[in-house]
Amino acid sequence: MRISAHGLAVDLPTGWEGRIRRQPLPVEAGCADTPKFRSHAMLHAADFPLPDERGDFGSGAVETMRSHHAFIALVEYGSGSAGTALFASGGMPRELRTDEFSGRQLQRTLRGQGGVQRFFVEEGRAFCLYVVLGSMADRGRVVPRVNAVLSAISISAALPPEWLEAM
Repeated sequence: MRISAHGLAVDLPTGWEGRIRRQPLPVEAGCADTPKFRSHAMLHAADFPLPDERGDFGSGAVETMRSHHAFIALVEYGSGSAGTALFASGGMPRELRTDEFSGRQLQRTLRGQGGVQRFFVEEGRAFCLYVVLGSMADRGRVVPRVNAVLSAISISAALPPEWLEAM
């Protein structure tokens, strides 16, 4: 299944589901009640059912994972981040090694789970790739499936600001 939006696309293997969205910003005082959107796109993919309500880095989803499951978040940051030291790495990692995962890299530590977090710039856009495994013990079986999804993600250049305002 292919999903595509906001300059992100992925061909998901059978058994995976995903969503791409932009986060709504709170309406500022004095503004119309129409929701405004930031240009920061977010892709979530998992080999288990994704709940409708979940945080940027998977809160609400990772708690439901089983040992053989994986969750991927690709979260875009503002264009000013692209020139900073944190985002100095060029290009999204398309292949992760099992020894890169650790319980210490999780946004929220959950027993047995492991994660990896990488910051990078691709097509002039700054991102954080965050991957959670349901079990460190099963990472040898799960990481190759994660890598298959990572290799199927494409990122295109950001839209000009005037196009975003019209959306």
